[in-house]
Amino acid sequence: MKIDGKTSFLLPIGYCLLISLISSSYSSLEYDYYRESCPQAHHIIRSTLHRIHDQNSTVSPAILRLVFHDCFVQGCDASVLLDNTAFMGSEKDTLPNQSLKGFDHIDLIKSELENVCPGVVSCADILVVAARESVILAGGPFYPVHTGRKDSNRSYPEISYELPSPLDDLSTTIGRFASRGFTEKETVTLLGAHSTGKIRCKFFERRLYKFGGTDQPDPSMDPEFAELLRSICNNTQAQTPASSPSSSPSPSPSPSPSTTSSKTDQEQAMKMDYEGAGSGFGTLYYRGLLQGKGILFVDQQLTAGEETTNWVRQYASDVSMFHRDFAQVMMKLSSTQVLTGPTGEVRTNCREVSTSLCIPTHRLKPSIPALFLRPPSPNTFVSFHFSCPSEPALVSDDSSLTLLKHEQVVIGALVVVIWFEILVSWILVSGFVGF
Repeated sequence: MKIDGKTSFLLPIGYCLLISLISSSYSSLEYDYYRESCPQAHHIIRSTLHRIHDQNSTVSPAILRLVFHDCFVQGCDASVLLDNTAFMGSEKDTLPNQSLKGFDHIDLIKSELENVCPGVVSCADILVVAARESVILAGGPFYPVHTGRKDSNRSYPEISYELPSPLDDLSTTIGRFASRGFTEKETVTLLGAHSTGKIRCKFFERRLYKFGGTDQPDPSMDPEFAELLRSICNNTQAQTPASSPSSSPSPSPSPSPSTTSSKTDQEQAMKMDYEGAGSGFGTLYYRGLLQGKGILFVDQQLTAGEETTNWVRQYASDVSMFHRDFAQVMMKLSSTQVLTGPTGEVRTNCREVSTSLCIPTHRLKPSIPALFLRPPSPNTFVSFHFSCPSEPALVSDDSSLTLLKHEQVVIGALVVVIWFEILVSWILVSGFVGF
């Protein structure tokens, strides 16, 4: 069929409709999303978190770490909160996440919200708003949080191993953050969250005794500071080998808090704000790096590169700049790969997928978008990965799952494109084209 110059521009319009409809699924976040459905949502999250903080100040670094480990894996979808079931693995059980805390705090906030606005506020939104409040409680900056996220109906334990490790060198750290869309500057900024909380000795002991296969400490560490850390850790390295880089839980962005002073390898910890909470969120962290006092290897490595060192120096001398940049990068992190509209759900229990979404079938046909965009193999079936009490979840690859998340949007867009092309073809055949 021949298409003349007057109508050649019509066909791209259909494909533009497809792209715009798909991308619209990511643009549903808005400020004060619950202003009508649950106007007290932000107040309930804030007041409940403050009440918890009054009894347990470790809640701030715990929640801050939770949101990072959630958003870094497959976007801010509260998948990290899901418990293990007979039908679905949990991100909590992976080595990088085994030291995560704060799940009970999120449960309490969710319970308070369900009492007032049942089935309205997602766990993903609770987590990012609670993280913002945790930053403020730790002495960091306020930043606006757009809401409207939906919760994932599955977890991603296999992707959890892509989280940064406390033993990563600079190039590895930059690579990991770049894979999530963060620049070198933003990487330096995000790691500034290590300004609060505690870090267990096992995550940095190797720097103190047998660094790099030698019997010497890490040469980049200040000797007096190394001695301080050794006195706190009580030289337990000889009794319990340090974790390997491939198996160490990531401390990013905030180390797991310790709630006891017991002299055991599992509980010994160093405060990140070791000069006191009043030392300023970010100030001590960056100044310490310039003095060779970074506790974690991944932190001290920020001074191993020219560009990263430059940002460390700027943040060490200008806390206002750091607070501004940290607020911006937290807004970016909180909006990473969010689910909105029909692409997710609102859990009533943050630890469980809503059973109302279960599909009782043992074998599903490949999804329509998968058939259009990618020919499936004979034995590949798309899984809904809902945690049904009586139905095992089917297993499929991540690319099919990504397509499935946007199935409703894509189907509608494909229908629009097909009908549009039929209309154009009819006009061309009928000879009624004229402008």
